[in-house]
Amino acid sequence: MTAPARPRPPHGRTRAAVLLALVLAALCGTLAPASPASAHAVVVATTPQRDAVLGYAPREVLVTFSEPVSPVPGRVQVLAPDGKRIDTGGPRVRGTTMRIALRVPGRPLGTYLVSYRVISADGHPVAGSFTYSAGAPSATPPRPADADGSPGGPLVPAARYLGYLGLVAAVGPPLLAVALWPRRRSRSGALVLARVGLGLVAVATAATWVGQAAQAVGAPVRRLSPEDLAAVGTGGTAAVLVVRLALVGVAAILLPAVVRGTAGGRRTALLALVGLAGFATWPLAGHPVASPLPAVSIVLATIHVAAVAVWLGGLLTLTVFLLRRTHERVLARVLPVWSRWATVAVGWLLIAGLGQAAIELGRPAALLDSAYGRLLGAKAALLAVVLVVAAGQRRLIRLRVAAGRTRWVVRAAGAELAATAVVLALTAVLVQTPPGRTAGTEAARATREGVARSLSTDLLTVQFDVYPARAGELNSLHAYVYTPEAVPQPVVEWTVTAALPGAGIEPITVDVDAPEPHHGSAALRLPVPGDWTLRITARISDIDQSTVTATVPVRP
Repeated sequence: MTAPARPRPPHGRTRAAVLLALVLAALCGTLAPASPASAHAVVVATTPQRDAVLGYAPREVLVTFSEPVSPVPGRVQVLAPDGKRIDTGGPRVRGTTMRIALRVPGRPLGTYLVSYRVISADGHPVAGSFTYSAGAPSATPPRPADADGSPGGPLVPAARYLGYLGLVAAVGPPLLAVALWPRRRSRSGALVLARVGLGLVAVATAATWVGQAAQAVGAPVRRLSPEDLAAVGTGGTAAVLVVRLALVGVAAILLPAVVRGTAGGRRTALLALVGLAGFATWPLAGHPVASPLPAVSIVLATIHVAAVAVWLGGLLTLTVFLLRRTHERVLARVLPVWSRWATVAVGWLLIAGLGQAAIELGRPAALLDSAYGRLLGAKAALLAVVLVVAAGQRRLIRLRVAAGRTRWVVRAAGAELAATAVVLALTAVLVQTPPGRTAGTEAARATREGVARSLSTDLLTVQFDVYPARAGELNSLHAYVYTPEAVPQPVVEWTVTAALPGAGIEPITVDVDAPEPHHGSAALRLPVPGDWTLRITARISDIDQSTVTATVPVRP
């Protein structure tokens, strides 16, 4: 016969509240907004190559990503040197490549800006831009009309962490109620905790939808329209979020009877299946769907999430509701069983975590040269500490409970809970970090020496380059003149001067040869480094001429 429970010490509620606060603080301490650089799909190739200088204006742009993407309507554009959009017909995606058709602008010479916002296969918005030039770069590249560096603010990461907290709170009570709850112990508090957990998951899921809509369209949450929110519903991640909400509703119906101990075997088994499906929604809306082995990654990540929820959720429920309010003889039967459950959960956590880490890292070097790898190493180190604490707790269960000294078990459980909460917080940060397999895959930039510019007036466009733009060396200058429509414009007379006002060097007149009617060339010997002022005047008739001025950085 079970002995009556001892009265709870007055300070028990305070300690329980402190433990709950530790979990919440560890999870919420990482609620810093994700930076735009935390995108999970990366650009691996572009045509034209980023920063390239071409001799013509291309009719299309290709952007190849590391995984399939879906363009956000109205958020993929190409701007001509005059700042006007020249993309036509909307972007087309085939596999991992996005193709953007272009029209030839009225003034085609200069720098073009390609700006994009897409949704990656793992559901994360990806935004970026790059430039290329026709003839020579413009002095001032075009800029998109609107840009928001952090649309959605911290809403998405906050919602993600709130969802993890809800998952932990919802899993623990039914887990212990099935087989480990003492008969004379009240279950009302555990039922409240589980319902609060389901509520947090539902709220976090809805907040994730709103936050992803803000990131997808590149606008603050306050400026979202119903159409913006509906646009997110066309992606695979939105379907996963809808399924998660549906599973939360089913779990809310099944949960009370299971926690109270009045549910039959079928209802309990159904709740377990609903919980397993709910665990799978986390990897289905994250990195695993875009991994090289998506099916394997999804299974491993589901096991990983389930193991963490069982371990931390069970430990939280045990510490708050049972350890301080149950007789030692009852705990002597409950704790060894829980210890075995926790050991199995940790074993599956380690197996799934190692497999998932191997896939997401992609290569051993990524463990050190990527942010994902470094965070993973920190998580592994903390997990090792937790396992040491857990091993000590199992020893205490064998030695202290039999001796009636449960306060040692309570202290060890509190330490394990606090340390595990930190591990969970690092896990949440990893979800916001690009996987190591994508590190170093960004498309390379075109490299060139010297300085090249494209400068326009109402009358003509002058494109020039100075190579290698070094002091003391013989630098070559080539200048070309075109009409606004990019037709070569013959020049009657060239006038070129170079000055360095900062060093007191007055304008030096440069002798110019004309190998072609629209092409002038010269040799420049610039004696000292600095920002030289280059002034080029092209006279194209007896009465028409234009002058452009540019700053040329000259290196030592």
